[in-house]
Amino acid sequence: MVRSLAVEEGHVDEVVEYLAEYEGLGHLRARRRADLLTLESGATSAPVPHARFRRVGVHRWQLEMPGHTGRWQRTPIRAQLTELVDAVITQFGWMLTPIP
Repeated sequence: MVRSLAVEEGHVDEVVEYLAEYEGLGHLRARRRADLLTLESGATSAPVPHARFRRVGVHRWQLEMPGHTGRWQRTPIRAQLTELVDAVITQFGWMLTPIP
């Protein structure tokens, strides 16, 4: 039997709690859909994407970032979910800047 790799509500909660530990990231929210967990901000009717995490294994995720064309670009970075969130915060912090 194949195990589902869908993002669970617990993953969203885990990311939101992790983001809450950092000052200045209160504008971000996490949204799940199938095997994707997306960090976004702005109005829900016109969200601004900042980063997303694709679940590729039971405890393995891949980081994807929005490109200048608006399309998602896969990165070579794979790790556990909180490790990827930490990587975005520490290595790609400029991607989390609020956009009006």
